[in-house]
Amino acid sequence: MTNLVGVLHGESPTVVVLAGHYDTAKLDGVRFVGANDGGSSAAFLLEMARVLSRRRNKLTYWLVFFDGEEALKRWSATDSLYGSRHLAEKLTSEGKLTQIRALILVDMIADRHLNVLRESDSTPWLSDVVFDSARQIRYAGSFSGGRFPVEDDHSPFLRKGVPAVDIIDLTPFKSYHHTGQDTIDKCSPESLAVVGRVVLATLSELERMR
Repeated sequence: MTNLVGVLHGESPTVVVLAGHYDTAKLDGVRFVGANDGGSSAAFLLEMARVLSRRRNKLTYWLVFFDGEEALKRWSATDSLYGSRHLAEKLTSEGKLTQIRALILVDMIADRHLNVLRESDSTPWLSDVVFDSARQIRYAGSFSGGRFPVEDDHSPFLRKGVPAVDIIDLTPFKSYHHTGQDTIDKCSPESLAVVGRVVLATLSELERMR
C-alpha cells in the first residue's frame, strides 16, 4: 500500500491536512468501481491541488491520498484504515504531528443528493467551522444529514489529539454503497463543487484564526 502526500508550502509552517482515500473495496463476486466511495475524494483532492497551487497561502497544506482505508476481509480495528494509521504513527515517531493544526477528511461526497452529516466523533470546534461556513455560503441544505459517529481515516489522528473532521455523506449506505452500482452515473459534479467551496471557506477561516 502507498500513501501519496502532496505539500503546498505557505507563509507559515503550520499544517492543515486535506485528506481522502483513493483505494476501493475488494468485494467477492462484485466488480466494484467505487466512483463515489474512493473516486470522489481523489477527484476532490486533485481539484484542491489545482486551486490551492495557484494562490498564495498563509498556511501550509498537505494533500493526503490514503491507501488501505477499506478492510481486506472484514472491518475491524486491525483490518481497516491502514494508510491513516500508518501515517499517524509515522508522524508521531518523527515528532511532526504537532505541526498539524487540523485535518479535514472527505469521503463519499459526490452523491447526486448530497447530504453531509455532522460526524459526531469529529472535533467540535472544527466541525463548527465547517458547518458555519456551509451556512454562510448558503449550502446548509446540503449539510443537514444529522449526527452519527463514523470510523474513518480521521480516527487515528483524533486518537492522537489532532483536531479532525470527517465530511461524509452516508446517503449511499441506503442504496449502492459497496455494490456494483457505485458508478459514475450516481455522482454529481455539483456536489463535489459544493463540498469544495465549503472546504475553501473553512480554510479561509482557519487562516484568519492562525
